[in-house]
Amino acid sequence: MTAEHLEETPDIGGAYPRLPSRYLTLLRRHGETRTVQPDDVLVAEGQRDRDFFVVLSGRVAVIEGHGTPHARIVRVHGPHRFLDELSLLTGQPSFVSMVAATPGEVLAVALPVLYGLVRQEPELGDLILRCYLTRRELLVGSIAGIKIIGSRFDPDTRRLRELAARNRVPHLWIDLENDPAAEDLLRRLSVPPQETPVVIWRDTVLRNPTNAELARLAGLKAPDSGEATCDLVVVGAGPAGLAAAVYGASEGLSTIVVDAVAAGGQAGTSSRIENYLGFPAGISGADLADRAVIQAKKFGATLTVPAEATRLEACDGHHVVAIDDGTRLRTRTVVIATGARYRKLNVPRLAEFEGTSIYYAATFMEATFCTRQPVCVVGGGNSAGQATIFLARYASTVRLLIRHDDLGRDMSRYLVDQIERLPNVEVLRHTEVSELHGEEGRLRTVVVTDKATGDRREIPTSVLFVFIGAQPCTGWLAQCVAMDDRGYVLTGGAAAAPTPASLLETSRPGVLAVGDVRSGSIKRVASAVGEGAMAVRLIHEHLARLSEATARPPHPA
Repeated sequence: MTAEHLEETPDIGGAYPRLPSRYLTLLRRHGETRTVQPDDVLVAEGQRDRDFFVVLSGRVAVIEGHGTPHARIVRVHGPHRFLDELSLLTGQPSFVSMVAATPGEVLAVALPVLYGLVRQEPELGDLILRCYLTRRELLVGSIAGIKIIGSRFDPDTRRLRELAARNRVPHLWIDLENDPAAEDLLRRLSVPPQETPVVIWRDTVLRNPTNAELARLAGLKAPDSGEATCDLVVVGAGPAGLAAAVYGASEGLSTIVVDAVAAGGQAGTSSRIENYLGFPAGISGADLADRAVIQAKKFGATLTVPAEATRLEACDGHHVVAIDDGTRLRTRTVVIATGARYRKLNVPRLAEFEGTSIYYAATFMEATFCTRQPVCVVGGGNSAGQATIFLARYASTVRLLIRHDDLGRDMSRYLVDQIERLPNVEVLRHTEVSELHGEEGRLRTVVVTDKATGDRREIPTSVLFVFIGAQPCTGWLAQCVAMDDRGYVLTGGAAAAPTPASLLETSRPGVLAVGDVRSGSIKRVASAVGEGAMAVRLIHEHLARLSEATARPPHPA
């Protein structure tokens, strides 16, 4: 590659800064300087184990599909810029190649060495993390990464796209309905339409893969079959579970975290959390989750997605969490942080439109279906409010349906104020959905009823978003811990534990519940994080009691 003429990529949104000289000096003392020539590959697409690279002189190109006829230069970096993106820190394979474009020098710093340096220089760590988060957003928004080919009206296409989007895996969706090149590509791959969706990356083609198969391809670490033993298993990787993982691992507990879909939980689908302490400009749920995952892994926690817990058992004084792939996690303590999922509308034909026109999250992926289209949002809480504000940037009109007449009853004031200022948002009060109309899985209109007057009205809408309260995700517990009449896990004195229960301990000693899944919890991100952190302190107290009981001499007969 002769690329002297290539212009260096501008510093988009602070994603590609030049390292200050003091950081360059620090890194030089601990890294290896390497001379490179044009076409030298520093990082290959799909490579997992790699160094942190800084360009000292010359230029390095970031290439999607390097070595193929369709190779495309994504970025070009010059002196004093560092390479890579979030996958370097999360242990995922690189979704692009990094290739020398001109003669020059690069500095290679081993990843363990980099971690040691950022502990000494936290500002350097903040700079790298901030840039890597922004770069991941830019990469997700480009055409690099995994390709998913399928119809927008196919539930399996939706399933795969949701897994990729929720886990922030760079991917390109090729819609069979609208992309004329899609059918030609399938013909070249000898894939009949009935075998779609198809996932392609590098030289791998997967036909309607399972979530686990896609996760392995994307480098999302899945549990090995067999049995693992640890101090703490956290089931659920929302804010509460991630907090328990960070504090557990940082305090010396061998910690494994599993989640059925992705890190972040319900909060991970929020486009902007504006009332979370320490982020006055707000933070997206995905960014919050990414930061927490990196933090937990830095302290040694193991995070595995997708991995769904199927039951909780007891074995020889330990707890055993069974996973859907056959893995059995043997542990001294368990934190239940499986949260809750939004309830479904009780209307005919709901299942017909789910996954194609009805959604329970409003992320960038769902927003792509709403461009210049009318949409409806059902719900009066903060999640519905955040979704309304986000979708208003894409949809032609957004109608927010609430069952009562006071938008501020269940929604934070800052959200209400923003919604009332949006010109393309209409709030329909004391209104509920009565009917769904459409064909071939495509929603066309909804019929709503005014609860105050009984009047019915047909509203054109292509997509319906539902945020109407929650059901706890406790089916996997199978009555092995005490629950309230709504299925939320009881803790503390309400759990009627056989031993004196801590505030978060369930009826089963050593098993704690935190966040939205816990009966009586406050449904806020900050509260969930606080409970996750508190759980680790209570776990240490539980383990200390066990040690005392083991060390105590037997009572004389």
